[in-house]
Amino acid sequence: MQPAADPSRSSHYITDEFYRDLIASFTDWQRDERAIADPVERERFRMLLEREARLLDQLRYEDWLKLYAAECVYWVPSTPNAGDPRREVAVMFDDRRRLEDRVYRLRTGFAWSQAPASRTVRLITNVEVFATGNETVRMMRSNFLITEFWGDETRILSGWTGHRCIRQNDRWEIQAKQVNLLECDQSIRNPSIVL
Repeated sequence: MQPAADPSRSSHYITDEFYRDLIASFTDWQRDERAIADPVERERFRMLLEREARLLDQLRYEDWLKLYAAECVYWVPSTPNAGDPRREVAVMFDDRRRLEDRVYRLRTGFAWSQAPASRTVRLITNVEVFATGNETVRMMRSNFLITEFWGDETRILSGWTGHRCIRQNDRWEIQAKQVNLLECDQSIRNPSIVL
């Protein structure tokens, strides 16, 4: 019997089917009739997004990774309409293995673009939760503003984020995060922080 594939070691789950599902999930999902009005459910997901922002601001990357499903993707498109990450350049397109590599590199002290580490503060607002055809899957949209101080410079990154969350093991986990930078198709330098 073969051991189960480990998403930390291989990108086995990033298949054509995965890409098709990802693109379908992030296409035409922000519809009013799918918006969830229940304040308890909306609050649960708002708290998840705020916790994610706090963990990143505190550089608690290992705890941040625990918010994610084992098979996940972190996608920062370089085009305003996102498109297909198989056919368009992305600022970042990381699976679980790559996210863990990124966190490891930041912890080594040899990530020169983060020596010293940036100081950030994230504002998350306008959180909306959307139903899907599956009760164990929710989509979320939120606006963000990230202020980053590094070296002697402060810069502002803004945009909106889409999250796809799945319910597994009696908790909600982030399966996909799409970060849509307002100026994604402009010169944004190399964002060396996790957005």
